[in-house]
Parts: sequence; C-alpha cells; structure tokens
Amino acid sequence: MDPAAEEARHLGLRFQRGFLAGRQLGAFPWPELEKKLKSSSDALLLLDILQKTILHPLCLKYPPSLKYRRCFISELIKKHESVATEPLDELYDVLADILNKEESTNCYKSYLLPTGDSVTLSETVAIISQGTTGLVTWDAALYLAEWAIENSAIFNNRTVLELGSGIGLTGIAICKTCNPKTYVFSDYHHCVLEQLRENIHLNGFVLESETENHTKMQSQSQRAEVMDLQGPKITVAELDWDSVAEEQLSELQADVVIAADVVYDPQITLSLIGVLQQLSISKTVGKPPEIYIAFTVRNPDTYHLFQTELDKVGIGWQVVPTHTKNLFLYDLHSNITLLKLLA
Repeated sequence: MDPAAEEARHLGLRFQRGFLAGRQLGAFPWPELEKKLKSSSDALLLLDILQKTILHPLCLKYPPSLKYRRCFISELIKKHESVATEPLDELYDVLADILNKEESTNCYKSYLLPTGDSVTLSETVAIISQGTTGLVTWDAALYLAEWAIENSAIFNNRTVLELGSGIGLTGIAICKTCNPKTYVFSDYHHCVLEQLRENIHLNGFVLESETENHTKMQSQSQRAEVMDLQGPKITVAELDWDSVAEEQLSELQADVVIAADVVYDPQITLSLIGVLQQLSISKTVGKPPEIYIAFTVRNPDTYHLFQTELDKVGIGWQVVPTHTKNLFLYDLHSNITLLKLLA
C-alpha cells in the first residue's frame, strides 16, 4: 500500500474508534481530514469514513445517540462542501435517514479490542441520571481496561472482584481478553446494577445463576459442552460499602480486586477505605488479594485524603507505571493514576 493510501486508511480508523466510542466531536482529527480532502478531489475517503462510522455494522445494530449521529454527519457534509462543488448523495441520504428517526434516552458505545472483538455498552445520554453517575463510562475505566489487557497474566485463571463496576466496561473487556476464572462485578445503585446486567448479556455472557438454572434442564453431554464454552463464571453482587460484612467479602475468595473512578468524593472515599481494609486482611490461600485502584485526579485534596486514610489503616501503596498501548480513545491529558495497594 502506498504511503498516501496507508495514511488515509489510518485516518479512517481513527474516526472509526472515536465515533463508535462516542467521543466528543471536537476530539476528531477534522483538520487532517480537511487537508486530505483538499489535496485530492476523490470522495472515496469520505465514503470510507461513512462506512467505518454511521454505516458500520456495530453502529447499525447498536446506534450512538441520534443527536450525536446528526452532528457527526453534518460535520462530514461541511468538510465535503468546503472542498467540492458536487454534492455527495450518500452523505445526504444518511442525514435524511437520521432526521426521520426519534431520539432515545439510551444510546450505545462500542470499544474495539485488539482481538478483533468489541465491548458494546448501553449507556444513558445524561452524565447524571437516576441520581447516580454510574450509568456512563469514565476515562479511568478505559485506562484500567487498557492496563489490564496489557497485563493479562495478572487476571489469567484467577478470581477477580471489581468494586464500583458501573455499567461494566472494564470487567467485560477483562472477561473477553484476560481469561479470568471468575469475575465478580459489584455496585450498589439498583439502576446501575440493572444496566450492568443488561450490558453483560449484550456482550454474550451469561450470569452464573442463569447458567445453573439453564444446565438443570440439559443432558450431561450438553452440560459438558456449555462448561467448555461459557468462559469465566460471572456474577453481579450488590455491595453497600457502608454495611458490607467481612464474611461476605471473604466468601468471594478474590485473588485480584480492581476499581476505577471510585475516588472522587470524601464521604465515599472513607467508605471505600473500610472495604479495602477488610479486603487487605482477607486471606485467599494464605495471602490477601492484589488490589489496583485507578482514578482521575480531579481534586488533589480528595486524592491526598485517599492516600492519608490508606496510611492510617496501614495499607501501603505504589504508583503503577503507565502502560504503553493506547487502545481506547479518551483525554490523554487527564491526570489518571493507577495505584497498587500493599497490605
């Protein structure tokens, strides 16, 4: 492939990753697209981007919000009109189709994995909905998922407990790429738990309780086949950090504990510390679980409070070095930190 064609292909893939994941339109490489369009009157690049975004099979099956698609196609049309005299019918056909649809309160975002698979999530279109921020995916969850994929040996054939799973991005990515033996998603808000279960099903997984009910009705040979194909055992637990008992945490027998974007409010931070203290003294085959916490440092005071409270209860910590591959698109200028806790 000649350099110009390779550059155009790479540009199309950047638009694809950003669009499927619902990134802000301002983050797209529009100047590069405009430059490419000006250097060539060929409309193939725009048609390629259209096929990789709005007309992508994932988008057609699990569409982003209507407003988002409308703004995106409008921007593509603007770029085309700025460099060409002839209209591109395909762009206007897509716009017309979008204008005839009705907006939904939910939308989908899809994240492409290095395996060729993807994680698709149903999200609310509002950042705060139903009294919680847990119905959208935050940057630290994407960061933690990237790190986990690059360090998959930590999760391979182990029992993983995720605190504050939200709608499931990190956990589903780990279940699809890191081969855990058991994965326990957990959260507290009932709307988040409901959305979380929906997203687990959306990505082809069956909860352990559902598997048990299903296999009771199958023959022995069918059960053996299901066991071979089902992948990790997945459960969803309702965990209230203010009242969870040490026995409940011990029963989970976690080898690895992770959490993303759970350090943002002083009161919640203190509750989290209590859970981490219980986990750090729980034993799995003679040793406590490995614990990793990822968070965006929005307020340095809250970050320092978290570190101070860890020190008070005797939990050490160290900053985990940044991983090398940027698989998902998020704000690379975000101050995201990943800590490994030391019992």
